[in-house]
Amino acid sequence: MFNIREELEKLPAKPGVYLMHDASDEIIYVGKAVVLKNRVRQYFQESRNVTPKIEKMISRIAWFEYIVTDSETEALILECNLIKEHSPKYNTMLKDSKAYPYIKATIQEPFPRLLFSRTQGHDGNKYFGPFTSSTSVREAIELVNRIYHLRTCNKKLKPVSENRDTDGDEGKQAPLDPKNRPCLYYEMEQCKAPCRNRISEAEYMANFEKALRFLQGETSEIRHELETKMKTAAENMAFEEAAVYRDQLASIRRVTERQKITSDDNEDRDIIALARQGDEAVMQVFFVREGKVLGREHHFLTGVEFEKDEDVISSFIKQMYSGTPYLPHELVTEKDFTDSEAILKWLSEKRGHKVRSVVPKRGSKERLLELAKKNAYMVLIQDKDKLKKEKERTRGAMDEIESLLGMEGLLHRVESYDISHINGFETVGSMVVFEDGRAKKNDYRKFRIRSVAGPDDYGSMDEMLTRRFEHGKRENLSENDSFGHLPDIIFMDGGKGQVHICEEVLERLSIDVPVCGMVKDDHHRTRGLYFRDKEIPIDTHGQGFHLITRIQDETHRFAIEYHKQIRSKGQTHSILDEIPGVGRKRRMSLMKAFDSLEDIAKATEEELANVPGMDVRTARAVVHFFKNNQGGNKTSELPEG
Repeated sequence: MFNIREELEKLPAKPGVYLMHDASDEIIYVGKAVVLKNRVRQYFQESRNVTPKIEKMISRIAWFEYIVTDSETEALILECNLIKEHSPKYNTMLKDSKAYPYIKATIQEPFPRLLFSRTQGHDGNKYFGPFTSSTSVREAIELVNRIYHLRTCNKKLKPVSENRDTDGDEGKQAPLDPKNRPCLYYEMEQCKAPCRNRISEAEYMANFEKALRFLQGETSEIRHELETKMKTAAENMAFEEAAVYRDQLASIRRVTERQKITSDDNEDRDIIALARQGDEAVMQVFFVREGKVLGREHHFLTGVEFEKDEDVISSFIKQMYSGTPYLPHELVTEKDFTDSEAILKWLSEKRGHKVRSVVPKRGSKERLLELAKKNAYMVLIQDKDKLKKEKERTRGAMDEIESLLGMEGLLHRVESYDISHINGFETVGSMVVFEDGRAKKNDYRKFRIRSVAGPDDYGSMDEMLTRRFEHGKRENLSENDSFGHLPDIIFMDGGKGQVHICEEVLERLSIDVPVCGMVKDDHHRTRGLYFRDKEIPIDTHGQGFHLITRIQDETHRFAIEYHKQIRSKGQTHSILDEIPGVGRKRRMSLMKAFDSLEDIAKATEEELANVPGMDVRTARAVVHFFKNNQGGNKTSELPEG
């Protein structure tokens, strides 16, 4: 039983981060403190003066935990990290979804570089991180490049042994610039110009190795070197040069401080904690490099229900470190894992140095392991809640629709159709597909309507549905062909008229698929479903209603986007362009003079000839064209996509 008063007495007078939990163990607030003992006590004093929001948060606190840090800056970094990870209810949140940054050392290329990266690839390069701040990563890269004169350009350099210069001498880099001059960074003494052979490959690599050691936390050598240079410069009264060294030392302190949130020793270790529930588990890994906690990540596992903890941990370690670009010196786990001797021997050979494991019983390692374990449980609970909500939103919504239509257990695939045009010009159709409540965008299809003149939505829908289901009845369709799968139900973006058009097409083709209309009110909002000649009201607060709205909106969006696309790219031309004598200008004049293509088709020669830019001969051609094309007897195309 957690006694808040007793635990308040145990708080240390040190900087750190505190996490407030409610009765269900959910983290509801994360804060930082210069002195933990003073700051956390303030929440439970009767004389506290806080906002209503914080007062409500305090009333929900069941217990708290804390992490001691070495400085207020470190506490700030850890606070930001935990807030971003857990999104506590009572913290002010910045909405973003950025991944933790890394420093990528491109050791696979000649004259390697240090780059900023948001992902940790398995590409043979070396990665440092993850870090908690992108700013500190960029500062570290800039600082290391400046100290060790590493190149920052993206030129594709070759190993010196593979190049000859213009005189044919071996061992030199071929000139890349017509003027054969280094870039500005060389003039600023920030790069040694390996592209111009101003530094040997061996010397460059020696500097690069120093940079890697620096990123691994070995800063004492460079600190001593810079301090010596600063003192020497000051003694020689070269104060500007001394100031440069002074600023570099300050940068090193800032970068290393920003990377650190706890420090027991200078070891590289991974803290591995397991949380499990039923057949699912979460492994939480804290990355400690040179005694500094740089970040963490979690991994989901399945199929663990009947496995022992030590077997799960063993399986995870083998999979985790088989492809990772960096191995720590020590693995901290809550239990001895299965086949630990063989696994550690394998990891030691892979690392080139001994890798050991430890099961802590007390001290900072045990506390950090416990924090990792608690975080692992939080991730597991949050993920299960997220999956539960997603299931309610998708399959659960489909179940509601099934119940509403009296089709329990029958609905899996839904297809929905819509027509888009501007006064009958460039009419297009869209088909979208949802399976178990999720959009299946690979199965979406687009149609260009060619057999219908004017704003005839019913005729256009008839053509689109006919082409779709005639195509679907063909033999030897690929499994990946969307038309090869009949829907369990068709949703039409409209009421009785749209439904009956679809039913007529299906009957004509001898296809038995139920059709449902999505009926809208006068404000263009869905009010119900039209199914089997009856309008069925729907609960506008239920998940089924929200799914129908998503299907409706997606169908409409896809049709409009395609219509915009063919208009902007000129992928289709108006039916008027097929008339001899009617070009772009005359077509535009006709479209401005008449409300629709149907009105143009009904116009007389005299009315057409009076349109600006038209003449009697062209007017006669227009009348002749529409007279010979009544009924829209044109060859329809297969749909695109």
